[in-house]
Amino acid sequence: MKTLVLFYSTYGHVYKLAEAVAEGARQVADNEVIIKRVPETLPKELLDQIGATQAQKAFEHIPVAKPEELDQYDAIIIGTPTRYGNVCSQIQAFLDGTGALWAQGKLVGKVGGGFVSTATQHGGQEMTLRSLHTEMLHHGLVIVGLPYAWQGQMGHTDVTGGTPYGASTVAGGQGERQPSGNELEGARFQGRHTAEIAKKLAAK
Repeated sequence: MKTLVLFYSTYGHVYKLAEAVAEGARQVADNEVIIKRVPETLPKELLDQIGATQAQKAFEHIPVAKPEELDQYDAIIIGTPTRYGNVCSQIQAFLDGTGALWAQGKLVGKVGGGFVSTATQHGGQEMTLRSLHTEMLHHGLVIVGLPYAWQGQMGHTDVTGGTPYGASTVAGGQGERQPSGNELEGARFQGRHTAEIAKKLAAK
């Protein structure tokens, strides 16, 4: 079985979640876990201006995925920062390139899920994940989220991400907040849970 953890990260928050998702997925036996990133679409001048160039060096070693390879995986878990309640343009551009897979039904029956980063607690985490789920449903993917079996999303004493639609983190308006231990644990849970579901389906 093969699981793809696919992400775009501006300042590294989503990348840290991706690593945790992959860590959880690796806990499932006989599961090959691959981490890849989508191509950057913003010009270097703008990335320099917003301070992203330096931050992205932390994961420049991660290989870049191509849309046509998605059918090689049993599970596909996608991470994105939110942009006004929707996925970022880099993830959207990548998904827009999967039309041939859609036309041939290549992803039907595979398992999909998502995770997200927002600047604030109410910055569109759930809406972004639901938007991502809609695109996955068009491909016929079986959606797996982050069930309340993971109790870390039930707390209310600390600022934390975590939704039933997928793992998440709150980055802060300037990206100053890094994923907390609780948020990373939610990502590990989602990775493991998604891989377990994919393994069960593959065994049918």
